[in-house]
Amino acid sequence: MLQVREDAIVASVNRLLAEKGFDAMTVDEVAADVGIAKASLYKHFTSKEELAAAAMIRVLDQALAFLATLEAKPETTPLDQLKAVARWTMQVQLAGEMPSLPAQNSVLRSALMTNKVYLDRLMEVSDKLGAWITAAQKERSLNPKLPPEVILYTLLARACDPVLGLLKVSGNHGDEQIIEMLLSSCFDGLVGANGRPGARYLDRSQARH
Repeated sequence: MLQVREDAIVASVNRLLAEKGFDAMTVDEVAADVGIAKASLYKHFTSKEELAAAAMIRVLDQALAFLATLEAKPETTPLDQLKAVARWTMQVQLAGEMPSLPAQNSVLRSALMTNKVYLDRLMEVSDKLGAWITAAQKERSLNPKLPPEVILYTLLARACDPVLGLLKVSGNHGDEQIIEMLLSSCFDGLVGANGRPGARYLDRSQARH
């Protein structure tokens, strides 16, 4: 029962962080959403920062499970694996399941940097992606002149890219179309084939029609 309650708390925190962000979310709101007393919630998590860390660990666990499915497909190229990861992170965000955490909150940052489970999961994800990035650069399917960490941070940024939400709110594009456009801008660049901006994306769109 304790585990079921804890899972419900983390699921609620994950959703509220995705909807409202860390600053706007309150512990009272989480307790009310789960349907328990605030005192009961504190038996599981001692602070708002600890709640956020639990939500991030949950997402990292999901990411590791997804990476495992890609590793089970040896025929998939490193570039295809990285594209699949970028697509997955954007799908999670568009589904409203990606926690939104502020980058400049020192208390939250300190809580995350002292959470061993969070750090272990983050390093495991980063190491797997880093290996694929290095392999893709050796194959020259990714620019070998770019530092691997730049590519890694660019991919991780897709998980919190505000462009996704802006395009979705506009109502001009469906989720899959948004993902395809951002994948193209991320991996193909803003200047497409033959020096024509967006040429590769346009070619794909025309091919569908």
